[in-house]
Amino acid sequence: MPARVLIVEDEAPLTLLLRYNLEAEGYDVEAASRGDEAELRLQEAPPDLAVIDWMLPGLSGIELVRRLRARAATRELPIIMLTARGEEAERVRGLASGADDYIVKPFSVPELLARVRALLRRARPERIATVLNAGDIELDRERKRVARAGREVDLGPIEFRLLEFLMQSPGRVYSREQLLDGVWGRDVYIDERTVDVHVGRLRKALNRGHDRDPLRTVRGAGYALDERFGKPV
Repeated sequence: MPARVLIVEDEAPLTLLLRYNLEAEGYDVEAASRGDEAELRLQEAPPDLAVIDWMLPGLSGIELVRRLRARAATRELPIIMLTARGEEAERVRGLASGADDYIVKPFSVPELLARVRALLRRARPERIATVLNAGDIELDRERKRVARAGREVDLGPIEFRLLEFLMQSPGRVYSREQLLDGVWGRDVYIDERTVDVHVGRLRKALNRGHDRDPLRTVRGAGYALDERFGKPV
């Protein structure tokens, strides 16, 4: 799955410009125009990176960043702060609040994109890697191919995205609802049991004979890629 970027900016033309360019780079982009609205979204489903304006209605960007850094779920979230304040003291204040990077308006879009890539490369390398590996399973994002122990595994589009999503965070347990959001998308309305059907198909395609099952079912919680998969027992 592509990396998710949240833009928190109250200037609609700038939001449109950032969304267009980030989506052109292959990112999944969401936007919020108020600080308090963004805080609620970040509590529900933290993205992989946030671009936050300093001056926002509802809740200032700098206060939003402070609150994000105070919560365990968003403490390590990569954050780029946008501002019209270019003085050194203000840049220091922005970074001291918890932002990872700081860009002064007006800015170069290519420079912003380069900084987004650099932050994701450090914080979430699995989000931008071309090939993902787990044990003897290899998933090639560009060629849309999966192999296990050198054997090519034939997967449908949904099974491919499901495996890719799980391989990005080995050991993390995802509920059916989270998998629906992450694999099918928030705008698709289907029954949660559909997840069970596709997990079953993925298992059948991956496992042959006495192969160890890389997928873990957590009763009452959901599914995960077993973080112990491929490691000595």
